[in-house]
Amino acid sequence: MRITSRIAMVVSFAIPLLAGCNLPGKPKDGPEVPRPEDILSYKTLYATNCAGCHGANGQLGAATNLANPVYQALIDDATLRDLIANGEDGTLMPGFSEKTGGTLTDAQIDALVKGIRAEWSKGNVLAGQNAPPYKATHAGDPAKGAGVYAAACARCHGETAAKPGHAGAILDGSFLAIVNAQTIRTTILAGRPDLGMPDWRSARKDRALTDDEVTDLTAWLISQKPALPGQPYGNAAVPAPVPAAAPAATPALAAHAHAPAPASAPTKP
Repeated sequence: MRITSRIAMVVSFAIPLLAGCNLPGKPKDGPEVPRPEDILSYKTLYATNCAGCHGANGQLGAATNLANPVYQALIDDATLRDLIANGEDGTLMPGFSEKTGGTLTDAQIDALVKGIRAEWSKGNVLAGQNAPPYKATHAGDPAKGAGVYAAACARCHGETAAKPGHAGAILDGSFLAIVNAQTIRTTILAGRPDLGMPDWRSARKDRALTDDEVTDLTAWLISQKPALPGQPYGNAAVPAPVPAAAPAATPALAAHAHAPAPASAPTKP
């Protein structure tokens, strides 16, 4: 009787547990960790794919200052999306689209574009200011660009790579090796307010830069890119290595070399 009562008691406690929806260890519907292609949160996508170069808050990174309202006003949605999806040739900006070897779906790229705009675009802050276009419409003249550099850039960046200014040497070959013409043009136009660099309106002390001046300056800076960035010998051939000298003989070996040969033993008749 006692055993039967105990069994009944155990069963009475077990039935509610077995019928419940939250049993310990019972897996929930769907995966515990979302699949990468299912993540559409802008914050997560930006932190994972963009913040390392552009900064956690769109500024103070090595790459373009995305939080700059001037940059946001210069670039349109289609161009911004193309940059994220396909990257920028001649720079360290890779393509993130699955179609170009990246990991992001079209929906995720759309989420990034939408989020970046919502986060940092302040509308058309350049209205009525006759801003030069984001992309150049004609080829630049490097010879004229040298004069623009002297008037607008040298006071902060230095006259030569060997004598950089307080804002850093943009004539350094290692820097020029990782940027292209569009990167330079974008930085001239939008500036880097997070680093104290003015945009095209204040690069000169007396007036704003014209579209032609921005284009010529870009062409001149690109012309300063060395053929072999980072190499001190330029295009010169690398000298052949000097042959190693033969090892010097030790005193014991030298004495042995000059010692008289031992006399031959007499032969028996």
